[in-house]
Amino acid sequence: MEAQFVNPFLTSLINVLQTMAQLDIQPEKPHLKKSEIAKGDVSGLIGMVGPQTKGSFSVTFDEDMVLEIMQRMLGERSESIDEEVTDMVGEITNMVTGGAKRILSEKGFEFEMATPVVVSGKGHTINHKSDGPVIIMPFKSPHGTAFIEICFDH
Repeated sequence: MEAQFVNPFLTSLINVLQTMAQLDIQPEKPHLKKSEIAKGDVSGLIGMVGPQTKGSFSVTFDEDMVLEIMQRMLGERSESIDEEVTDMVGEITNMVTGGAKRILSEKGFEFEMATPVVVSGKGHTINHKSDGPVIIMPFKSPHGTAFIEICFDH
């Protein structure tokens, strides 16, 4: 999968968390993901369909990180991943995908976004609805780890 598809999502996640939660995250080395099991505790997954391709994007947070993001964005801290946290993850998923969509449309790639689905729990799975390889990119912060996964048909 080309960097031109991956980088807009990476850039958008960094921007959203910096802007909305004043949280800096550091990208690590991307690699192919071999299983559907999520690396974190709560994930937002969104499908994308366009004339050139279809695919999906997910963002997964570990519990410590997502609770810190909630504290920073909403000024309140949950004790665990509850409905407010999952709603926030859905919003973050929308914002990140929307930001990537703007960047990609400037390069001539158009797509429509579905409504995000949020899944939580230890060992939950992420089922990408396309046949391409799944690229996973970890991000580190002092408050935990996040992962983005991107999958496009070719």
